[in-house]
Amino acid sequence: MLEDFLSGDLTDVEEAVRKAAAAEIMPRFRQLAAHEIVEKNGPHDLVTVADRLAEEHLTAALTTLLPGSVVVGEEAVHADPAVLEAVRGGDPVWIVDPVDGTRQFVHGDPGFATLVCLAHRGELLASWTYAPALELMAVARRGGGARLNGAPLRAGSPEPGRELQLAVSHHDFTTDAQKRALSPLFGDGLAARPCGSAGLEYLHIAQGTLDGLAFSWENPWDHAAGLLLVAEAGGAAATVAGRPFRIEGGNTLPFAAARDEATLRHILSLLASAG
Repeated sequence: MLEDFLSGDLTDVEEAVRKAAAAEIMPRFRQLAAHEIVEKNGPHDLVTVADRLAEEHLTAALTTLLPGSVVVGEEAVHADPAVLEAVRGGDPVWIVDPVDGTRQFVHGDPGFATLVCLAHRGELLASWTYAPALELMAVARRGGGARLNGAPLRAGSPEPGRELQLAVSHHDFTTDAQKRALSPLFGDGLAARPCGSAGLEYLHIAQGTLDGLAFSWENPWDHAAGLLLVAEAGGAAATVAGRPFRIEGGNTLPFAAARDEATLRHILSLLASAG
Protein backbone atom coordinates (compact mmCIF):
# COMPACT_ATOMS: atom_id res chain seq x y z
CA MET A 1 0.00 0.00 0.00
CA LEU A 2 2.76 2.49 0.93
CA GLU A 3 4.79 1.76 -2.22
CA ASP A 4 1.71 2.17 -4.37
CA PHE A 5 0.90 5.45 -2.64
CA LEU A 6 4.43 6.81 -3.13
CA SER A 7 4.44 5.83 -6.79
CA GLY A 8 1.64 8.33 -7.42
CA ASP A 9 2.07 12.06 -7.93
CA LEU A 10 0.99 12.93 -4.34
CA THR A 11 -0.93 16.00 -5.47
CA ASP A 12 -3.80 14.89 -3.24
CA VAL A 13 -1.58 15.49 -0.22
CA GLU A 14 -0.64 18.97 -1.39
CA GLU A 15 -4.32 19.71 -1.90
CA ALA A 16 -5.15 18.45 1.60
CA VAL A 17 -2.53 20.75 3.10
CA ARG A 18 -3.85 23.71 1.13
CA LYS A 19 -7.44 22.96 2.15
CA ALA A 20 -6.58 22.69 5.84
CA ALA A 21 -4.86 26.08 5.73
CA ALA A 22 -7.70 27.65 3.76
CA ALA A 23 -10.36 26.29 6.10
CA GLU A 24 -8.75 26.63 9.53
CA ILE A 25 -5.72 28.91 9.43
CA MET A 26 -6.08 31.79 7.01
CA PRO A 27 -9.61 32.85 8.10
CA ARG A 28 -8.10 33.38 11.59
CA PHE A 29 -4.91 35.13 10.47
CA ARG A 30 -4.95 38.61 12.04
CA GLN A 31 -8.47 37.80 13.28
CA LEU A 32 -7.75 35.88 16.50
CA ALA A 33 -9.68 36.75 19.63
CA ALA A 34 -7.84 36.73 22.97
CA HIS A 35 -9.63 33.58 24.14
CA GLU A 36 -8.42 31.72 21.03
CA ILE A 37 -4.76 31.99 22.14
CA VAL A 38 -3.42 29.85 24.99
CA GLU A 39 0.04 29.49 26.56
CA LYS A 40 1.38 25.93 26.62
CA ASN A 41 4.71 25.87 28.42
CA GLY A 42 5.32 29.58 28.89
CA PRO A 43 4.57 33.04 27.49
CA HIS A 44 6.47 32.35 24.25
CA ASP A 45 5.02 28.87 23.61
CA LEU A 46 1.56 29.53 22.24
CA VAL A 47 -1.24 27.49 20.73
CA THR A 48 -4.33 28.81 18.99
CA VAL A 49 -7.64 27.43 17.85
CA ALA A 50 -6.18 27.44 14.34
CA ASP A 51 -3.39 25.05 15.40
CA ARG A 52 -5.84 22.58 16.89
CA LEU A 53 -8.45 22.67 14.15
CA ALA A 54 -5.91 22.54 11.32
CA GLU A 55 -4.29 19.48 12.90
CA GLU A 56 -7.68 17.78 13.26
CA HIS A 57 -8.46 18.60 9.61
CA LEU A 58 -5.12 17.20 8.43
CA THR A 59 -5.39 14.09 10.59
CA ALA A 60 -8.70 13.16 9.01
CA ALA A 61 -7.58 13.98 5.47
CA LEU A 62 -4.16 12.31 5.54
CA THR A 63 -5.27 9.05 7.11
CA THR A 64 -8.04 8.85 4.51
CA LEU A 65 -5.54 9.31 1.69
CA LEU A 66 -3.29 6.56 3.09
CA PRO A 67 -5.32 3.90 4.98
CA GLY A 68 -3.35 2.31 7.77
CA SER A 69 -1.23 5.40 8.37
CA VAL A 70 -1.12 7.33 11.64
CA VAL A 71 -0.53 10.97 12.49
CA VAL A 72 1.92 12.40 14.98
CA GLY A 73 0.94 16.03 15.37
CA GLU A 74 2.37 18.64 17.70
CA GLU A 75 -0.94 19.32 19.40
CA ALA A 76 -1.88 15.65 19.77
CA VAL A 77 1.48 14.94 21.41
CA HIS A 78 1.02 17.90 23.74
CA ALA A 79 -2.31 16.42 24.82
CA ASP A 80 -0.97 12.84 25.06
CA PRO A 81 2.83 12.33 24.91
CA ALA A 82 2.30 8.63 24.16
CA VAL A 83 1.23 9.61 20.62
CA LEU A 84 4.90 10.28 19.84
CA GLU A 85 5.66 6.55 20.07
CA ALA A 86 4.12 6.10 16.62
CA VAL A 87 7.29 7.46 14.99
CA ARG A 88 9.03 4.31 16.24
CA GLY A 89 6.31 1.95 15.05
CA GLY A 90 5.81 -0.01 11.86
CA ASP A 91 2.96 2.01 10.34
CA PRO A 92 3.50 4.87 7.90
CA VAL A 93 3.39 8.07 9.93
CA TRP A 94 2.45 11.61 8.99
CA ILE A 95 4.45 14.09 11.09
CA VAL A 96 2.46 17.31 11.30
CA ASP A 97 3.02 20.81 12.61
CA PRO A 98 -0.22 22.60 11.75
CA VAL A 99 1.15 26.11 12.39
CA ASP A 100 4.92 26.22 12.64
CA GLY A 101 5.71 29.71 13.90
CA THR A 102 2.61 30.15 16.05
CA ARG A 103 4.10 33.23 17.68
CA GLN A 104 4.47 34.87 14.27
CA PHE A 105 0.92 33.82 13.38
CA VAL A 106 -0.44 35.32 16.59
CA HIS A 107 1.35 38.61 15.96
CA GLY A 108 0.12 38.93 12.38
CA ASP A 109 3.50 38.10 10.84
CA PRO A 110 3.18 36.03 7.62
CA GLY A 111 6.29 33.98 8.47
CA PHE A 112 4.53 30.78 9.52
CA ALA A 113 4.00 27.47 7.78
CA THR A 114 2.15 24.19 7.82
CA LEU A 115 4.60 21.27 7.84
CA VAL A 116 3.78 17.70 6.82
CA CYS A 117 6.21 14.82 6.38
CA LEU A 118 5.49 11.19 5.54
CA ALA A 119 7.92 8.77 7.19
CA HIS A 120 8.24 5.03 7.70
CA ARG A 121 10.52 3.31 10.21
CA GLY A 122 12.53 6.49 10.64
CA GLU A 123 12.99 7.15 6.92
CA LEU A 124 11.71 10.46 5.55
CA LEU A 125 9.80 9.81 2.33
CA ALA A 126 8.01 12.99 1.27
CA SER A 127 7.38 16.43 2.73
CA TRP A 128 5.29 19.55 2.28
CA THR A 129 6.18 23.00 3.60
CA TYR A 130 3.35 25.43 2.99
CA ALA A 131 3.45 29.12 3.90
CA PRO A 132 -0.11 30.18 2.99
CA ALA A 133 0.30 33.87 3.79
CA LEU A 134 3.37 33.98 1.55
CA GLU A 135 1.87 31.72 -1.14
CA LEU A 136 4.81 29.30 -0.98
CA MET A 137 4.52 25.52 -1.34
CA ALA A 138 7.72 23.48 -1.16
CA VAL A 139 7.53 19.75 -1.83
CA ALA A 140 10.25 17.13 -1.53
CA ARG A 141 10.27 13.43 -2.33
CA ARG A 142 13.04 11.08 -1.25
CA GLY A 143 15.27 10.59 -4.28
CA GLY A 144 13.03 12.83 -6.36
CA GLY A 145 14.33 16.29 -5.61
CA ALA A 146 12.71 19.39 -4.13
CA ARG A 147 10.52 22.02 -5.72
CA LEU A 148 9.12 25.40 -4.68
CA ASN A 149 5.88 26.41 -6.40
CA GLY A 150 6.77 23.87 -9.06
CA ALA A 151 10.33 25.10 -9.74
CA PRO A 152 13.36 22.97 -8.79
CA LEU A 153 15.21 23.94 -5.61
CA ARG A 154 19.01 23.78 -5.34
CA ALA A 155 20.76 24.95 -2.20
CA GLY A 156 24.12 25.52 -3.87
CA SER A 157 27.13 26.66 -1.82
CA PRO A 158 27.99 29.88 0.02
CA GLU A 159 30.12 32.42 -1.79
CA PRO A 160 33.73 31.99 -0.66
CA GLY A 161 35.04 34.66 1.69
CA ARG A 162 31.77 36.15 2.85
CA GLU A 163 30.12 35.83 6.26
CA LEU A 164 28.02 32.72 6.72
CA GLN A 165 24.37 33.57 7.26
CA LEU A 166 23.05 31.34 10.04
CA ALA A 167 19.87 30.86 12.07
CA VAL A 168 20.00 29.34 15.55
CA SER A 169 17.51 28.32 18.23
CA HIS A 170 15.71 31.41 19.46
CA HIS A 171 16.98 32.61 22.84
CA ASP A 172 13.41 32.65 24.19
CA PHE A 173 13.32 28.86 23.86
CA THR A 174 16.81 27.92 25.06
CA THR A 175 18.36 27.23 28.43
CA ASP A 176 21.64 28.79 29.54
CA ALA A 177 23.41 25.53 28.71
CA GLN A 178 21.92 25.50 25.21
CA LYS A 179 22.95 29.12 24.68
CA ARG A 180 26.52 28.18 25.60
CA ALA A 181 26.45 25.23 23.19
CA LEU A 182 25.40 27.54 20.34
CA SER A 183 27.68 30.44 21.31
CA PRO A 184 30.53 29.51 18.89
CA LEU A 185 28.21 30.41 16.02
CA PHE A 186 28.35 34.08 16.98
CA GLY A 187 32.04 34.51 16.15
CA ASP A 188 34.03 36.13 13.36
CA GLY A 189 32.96 35.31 9.82
CA LEU A 190 29.48 34.38 10.99
CA ALA A 191 26.23 36.33 10.96
CA ALA A 192 23.93 34.39 13.25
CA ARG A 193 20.42 35.40 14.18
CA PRO A 194 17.55 33.83 16.17
CA CYS A 195 15.37 31.57 14.08
CA GLY A 196 11.79 32.22 13.12
CA SER A 197 9.61 29.39 11.86
CA ALA A 198 11.88 26.35 11.75
CA GLY A 199 10.18 25.08 8.61
CA LEU A 200 10.80 28.33 6.77
CA GLU A 201 14.45 28.42 7.89
CA TYR A 202 14.93 25.01 6.25
CA LEU A 203 13.26 26.38 3.13
CA HIS A 204 15.69 29.32 3.13
CA ILE A 205 18.59 26.86 3.11
CA ALA A 206 17.02 24.91 0.24
CA GLN A 207 16.64 28.21 -1.63
CA GLY A 208 20.24 29.20 -0.93
CA THR A 209 19.28 32.38 0.93
CA LEU A 210 20.46 31.02 4.30
CA ASP A 211 23.75 29.13 4.66
CA GLY A 212 23.02 27.04 7.71
CA LEU A 213 21.14 26.58 10.96
CA ALA A 214 21.61 24.95 14.33
CA PHE A 215 18.90 23.81 16.70
CA SER A 216 18.96 22.63 20.29
CA TRP A 217 15.66 20.75 20.32
CA GLU A 218 14.52 17.66 18.43
CA ASN A 219 10.71 17.72 18.16
CA PRO A 220 10.16 15.80 14.90
CA TRP A 221 7.29 17.99 13.68
CA ASP A 222 9.65 21.00 13.59
CA HIS A 223 12.37 19.24 11.60
CA ALA A 224 11.20 16.25 9.55
CA ALA A 225 9.75 18.15 6.60
CA GLY A 226 12.64 20.61 6.44
CA LEU A 227 15.38 18.02 6.73
CA LEU A 228 14.06 16.14 3.72
CA LEU A 229 13.61 19.40 1.81
CA VAL A 230 17.22 20.41 2.45
CA ALA A 231 18.56 16.97 1.59
CA GLU A 232 16.68 16.85 -1.70
CA ALA A 233 17.88 20.36 -2.56
CA GLY A 234 21.47 19.15 -2.19
CA GLY A 235 22.11 20.23 1.39
CA ALA A 236 23.23 18.23 4.39
CA ALA A 237 22.48 17.80 8.09
CA ALA A 238 23.97 16.02 11.11
CA THR A 239 24.17 16.17 14.89
CA VAL A 240 27.14 17.60 16.74
CA ALA A 241 28.29 13.98 17.12
CA GLY A 242 28.45 13.72 13.32
CA ARG A 243 25.51 11.34 13.04
CA PRO A 244 22.28 11.65 11.04
CA PHE A 245 19.38 13.27 12.87
CA ARG A 246 16.87 10.66 14.03
CA ILE A 247 13.20 11.63 14.08
CA GLU A 248 12.73 8.95 16.75
CA GLY A 249 14.73 11.11 19.19
CA GLY A 250 17.76 10.41 21.32
CA ASN A 251 19.98 12.72 19.25
CA THR A 252 23.16 14.32 20.54
CA LEU A 253 22.34 18.02 20.43
CA PRO A 254 22.67 20.57 19.00
CA PHE A 255 22.36 19.55 15.36
CA ALA A 256 22.86 21.52 12.18
CA ALA A 257 21.81 21.73 8.55
CA ALA A 258 23.58 23.59 5.77
CA ARG A 259 23.63 24.26 2.04
CA ASP A 260 26.51 21.84 1.46
CA GLU A 261 28.71 19.31 3.24
CA ALA A 262 31.66 21.67 3.66
CA THR A 263 29.53 24.30 5.38
CA LEU A 264 27.93 21.65 7.58
CA ARG A 265 31.34 20.34 8.66
CA HIS A 266 32.46 23.89 9.51
CA ILE A 267 29.35 24.52 11.64
CA LEU A 268 29.69 21.18 13.42
CA SER A 269 33.37 21.82 14.19
CA LEU A 270 32.43 25.14 15.78
CA LEU A 271 29.67 23.52 17.81
CA ALA A 272 32.03 20.78 18.96
CA SER A 273 34.43 23.44 20.27
CA ALA A 274 31.84 24.47 22.88
CA GLY A 275 32.06 21.05 24.54
